[in-house]
Amino acid sequence: MVRGTNRKQLRHTHPKTSGMPSLREQFFQHVAQTSDSPLGLEIERASGARLYTTDGREYLDFLAGIGVNLVGHAHPKVVTAVQQQAERYLHAMVYGEYILQPQVRLAARLASVTPRPLTQVYFTNSGTEANEGALKLAKKHTGRTRLIAFHNSYHGDTHGSLSVTGREVYRTPFLPLLPDVEFLPFGDCVALGRIDERAAAVITEPIQGEGGVRVPPDDWLPALRQRCTESGALLIFDEVQTGLGRTGVLFAGTHWGVAPDILVLAKALGGGMPLGAFVAAPEVMQCLSHDPPLAHVTTFGGHPVCCAAGLAALDVILEENLPARAEALGTQLRAALRELGESHGGIREVRGRGLLAGVEFDTADRTRNFVAHAFQSGLILGWTLHSDRVVRLCPPLTLSDEELHRGLEIMAQALIAGQGSGF
Repeated sequence: MVRGTNRKQLRHTHPKTSGMPSLREQFFQHVAQTSDSPLGLEIERASGARLYTTDGREYLDFLAGIGVNLVGHAHPKVVTAVQQQAERYLHAMVYGEYILQPQVRLAARLASVTPRPLTQVYFTNSGTEANEGALKLAKKHTGRTRLIAFHNSYHGDTHGSLSVTGREVYRTPFLPLLPDVEFLPFGDCVALGRIDERAAAVITEPIQGEGGVRVPPDDWLPALRQRCTESGALLIFDEVQTGLGRTGVLFAGTHWGVAPDILVLAKALGGGMPLGAFVAAPEVMQCLSHDPPLAHVTTFGGHPVCCAAGLAALDVILEENLPARAEALGTQLRAALRELGESHGGIREVRGRGLLAGVEFDTADRTRNFVAHAFQSGLILGWTLHSDRVVRLCPPLTLSDEELHRGLEIMAQALIAGQGSGF
C-alpha cells in the first residue's frame, strides 16, 4: 500500500554514532517487516497534513496514514480528549460489561447519523476485526453459511476477512480459508443473479479502495440492495476507507441512496487511535447475546481512550462539515490531475469521490517514478494494494487550500520529471 526506496538505502541513511544500534537498525532487526521497501521515515512529530522527521525534513501527507487521519494528524480536540480520558481511566473490563461514558456517547452519536434502522454499535480494534464481526453476525442472524464478495475487493488480512478479499495473490499462501465463498465481478448487475437464498451475506466496499479506487456504475448498488432484499441475504458495506466523510458524504452508500444491513467502519473512526465498529439494527445485533451468550466478544474493543478520541473526531467532522469540504477539494483535485494528464501524458484515468482519488498511469514504471519524485520533493503518496499502476490520494479533510495547491505543484513536477526516468 505504501512503497518507497529500497531497504539498503534506508538502512544507511543515518550512520550509527555510538556503540548502541541506531533506532533505524533496531527497526529492521526487531520490528516485523511487511515489505522489502518501507518508506522508513523516522517521525519526530505530526500536525494537520504534515509530518516532520528527525533529520529535519517536512512532508506533506496525501496518504493520511491510509485514510486514518481524516481530521489531520494530532488534531488538538482529539489530543485533548485522549489526555482527559487517560487521566480518568484506561481499560476497565472486557467489552459490554461496564457502562463506559466515552463508549456509550460515541455509540449514541454514531447512531444519530447512521442510516435507519442501524442504531446499535459493536466496537472493535480495527477494520478487519469489524468485518469479522459483521460476517459472524450475518451468519448467525440468517442461519446461512454462504458468503458473496467481489473481485479485487479488500476487507482485511485475518482469516475470515481474507476469505472474502478478492485477490488470489494474497489468499493463496493461506489456503484453505472459509468455505462456501463466491466472488462476483464488481459493478456487474447481471452477475447479481448469483445471489440466492443460500447466501448469509454479501459484502462490498461501495467504492473499492485497494482495488484501485473503483467507483461502480450508478445502477449497481441499488440493484445489489434489491437483490439482497429479495434473497434475504444481509448486505454489508465495508466503509473502512470510505466512511465518515471521505467521499463527500458521511457514508459512501448515500451517493446512490442505498443503506446496508450492516455498516462497517474503522480507520478515521478513532481520530488517529485504533478503533473499528460494525453497526446494525437492534433486532439483528441481538443475536450475538444469546445461544450462546457472549457469541462475539473482544477484550479491548471500544477502549475508552479510543472512544473518547473517536467522539472528538466525529464532532469535528460534523461541526466543521468536513464532508462538504472533501467534496469541494476533491472536485478541484481531480480536475487538476486530469489537466496534468492532458498536458503531459502518462495518466490514463483519474477517478474517485470526495477526497479519495485514484490516478491510473499507463505503466508501472511511470507510476513508480511519479511517487518517488514526489517523495523526494516532500509529498507522500502511495499505491493501492491490488494495482501497481494506481496512485491513491486520501489527504486529511482539514487540508488547506494552500496545501492542496502545493501538493498539485509537486505532482506536476513529479509527472514531468518521472517521464521515462530510471529513478
